[in-house]
Amino acid sequence: MVTPLGVGYIVAVTVLFFLWIYGLVSLYFDVRHKFLPMLYSWLRQRGNDPRHLM
Repeated sequence: MVTPLGVGYIVAVTVLFFLWIYGLVSLYFDVRHKFLPMLYSWLRQRGNDPRHLM
């Protein structure tokens, strides 16, 4: 027989798993749409700036 504590544990683990997946997906989209464009523009500016060769 399943105890209420066991059911609560399964529910808590399931909720935490979905929150973990949500966090990973959010991190992926933040990196892809926010940080990579910033990195690309910084590299473009750095490549066009002759001062970085000194």
